[in-house]
Amino acid sequence: MNSAATFQMIINKILWDLINTREVVSFIDDVIIRTEKEKEHDKAVKEVVKQLTKNDLYVKPEKYK
Repeated sequence: MNSAATFQMIINKILWDLINTREVVSFIDDVIIRTEKEKEHDKAVKEVVKQLTKNDLYVKPEKYK
């Protein structure tokens, strides 16, 4: 019943440091990384994947854009 809200809360907690820098935005099961430079983008993507993996969450690479 509250699984979407619970998942959103978990993602926000896991990615809070990145969300707080305004480089990352999360909305339920979408994580949007917005940076101006490609090098910064690559670094942010690595950090998001690192934080998710550290918390036993995984992403499907085929869903990346």
